[in-house]
Amino acid sequence: MNIPPINRRDSLFRLGTSLGSIALSSLLCDESNGDEKPDPMVAKTGHLPAKAKNCIFLMMEGGPSHVDTFDPKPALDKLHLKEFTREGEQKSAMESGTRYYVRSPFKFARHGESGADMSESWEHLSTVADELCFFRGCQVDSVNHPTAMYQMNCGNRFGGDPGIGAWVTYGLGSENQNLPGFVVLPEISYPQGGAANWSNGYLPAFYQGTPLRPKGSPILDLSPPAGITSQRQRMNLDLLTRMNRRHASEHPQHAELAARLESYELAFRMQTEVPNAIDLSDESEQTQRMYGIGNDSTDAFGRKCLLARKMVEKGVRFVQLYNGSWDSHDYIERAHGNLIRGVDQPIAALIRDLKQRSLLDSTLIVWCGEFGRTPDNGVRGGVAYGRDHNPHAMTIWLAGGGCNAGHTIGATDELGMTAVDQVHHVRDFHVTLLRLLGLDDNKLTYYHAGRFKQLSQFGGKVIEDLIA
Repeated sequence: MNIPPINRRDSLFRLGTSLGSIALSSLLCDESNGDEKPDPMVAKTGHLPAKAKNCIFLMMEGGPSHVDTFDPKPALDKLHLKEFTREGEQKSAMESGTRYYVRSPFKFARHGESGADMSESWEHLSTVADELCFFRGCQVDSVNHPTAMYQMNCGNRFGGDPGIGAWVTYGLGSENQNLPGFVVLPEISYPQGGAANWSNGYLPAFYQGTPLRPKGSPILDLSPPAGITSQRQRMNLDLLTRMNRRHASEHPQHAELAARLESYELAFRMQTEVPNAIDLSDESEQTQRMYGIGNDSTDAFGRKCLLARKMVEKGVRFVQLYNGSWDSHDYIERAHGNLIRGVDQPIAALIRDLKQRSLLDSTLIVWCGEFGRTPDNGVRGGVAYGRDHNPHAMTIWLAGGGCNAGHTIGATDELGMTAVDQVHHVRDFHVTLLRLLGLDDNKLTYYHAGRFKQLSQFGGKVIEDLIA
C-alpha cells in the first residue's frame, strides 16, 4: 500500500476534525431554529468561573512615563543631568546624542489605606486609590510605537492578529444583540498602527471592533433617509437577505458574506438601540459634571468614559478607549501634566460611578500604554527635559472585575529602567486578563494558517497576584 506520510500536526488536526466536527455539527443543529444559524455573538459561558463579565480598556497611546505617574524614583534626584552613555541595549529611532538622567518634575505621595504611589497631578484618581491594583512587572519586546501597540492590543508585534476585544467577544459573545460586542472609542487621529489595533484579524468578521466617531454623529447613517419607514427598511432587508442566503448556500465557506449578512441585521437593530445608548443628554447634570463634561481639559475623555459606562450597562462586552499622545520626548512636565489632567477626573468618575451602580465588581478596568519610558533623555533647548521609549519597565493598573485591589505587584530597579520583581512578558498579562473574564488562553484558540492560534501566541502564565 502506498500510504502518504502524515506529520504530527496533520494527524492531530484530522483527529480534531473527525469526531470533533460531528459533535460540533450536532450542537449547532440543536441550537439552530429551522434554517436559521445560531448567532455567533450570542452570550456564551466561559471556560472557567469568571470574576468579570465586561471590560473597559483605557489605552494611553504613546507610552506614559511610569516614573512620572505611579512609580517614584527618588534616586534620580541625585543623578539629575548626569551624563552617561548607554551601550548594548535596544534603542528607539528617537534616541541620539548624549544621554542625561532626568528627575521627575512631579512630587509623589501615598494615598489610601493601601499607600498607593501617585504623582501630584492625579488629584481625583488618588481618591479611589484603594480600588486599584498596580502592576510594575510587565515587559514588551518592541521599542517603537506601531509594533508595541500591536503587541499590547493583539499579542503580536507585526499586525494582522485579532485584538484582545475580538478574542473576548469570540469567547464570550455579547449580552446585547442590538449593539456591537466590541466597541472602540478612538480619537480623531487613529493611534499608531491604525484600525489594525482592534481588528478581527483571522477571526470571523463578526468579532472586529466597531469604532465610534469622536465628533459629530458617532455612527454615520444611524437614522434612515427621509421618507423611508422602518417597515420599508425591513422589507428591503428581508429581500436582500433572501438573495444573499441563496448566494451563501452556493458558497458555504464564504465567511465574509456571512458576516456581511449579520452586519446588515445588526445595523437595522442598532437604529433602535444606539441612539439611546450614545445619548448623554439623558444623564443628570451632576453626573456630567462628575465626569468633567463641559470643561475644556476633561470634556473629550469624560464623554468617552461616560459612554463606556452606558455601553457596559447595556451589555457591551468590551469597550476600548484611546487617549494620546503620551510620547513626551521633551517638556515632560507640561506634556504629561496636561495629559494627566485630561483623564484624571473622568477615570476617577468612571470607577466611582460603576461602584455606585454595583457594576464595578463585574467590570474589569485596565489602564496601560504600549510601553514605559526611560529615566533619561537628551536635553533639548537647554531645559526641555523628556524621556525615551522603554519596553523593559512600565506601570499598568487594574480596577474592579476581581483584581487584587489595594495592592502594588512587582517593582522596577532604583532608576526605573527595568522590572526586577514579578517580571512578566505581556503575554502573561493577556492570559491573566482572559482568566479574570473566565477564559482559558489555551482553550480560546482558532485554527488558521495550519495551526491553532491564541492571543498569547504560544501560551503564557497567569499572574496570580493580580487576582483577588
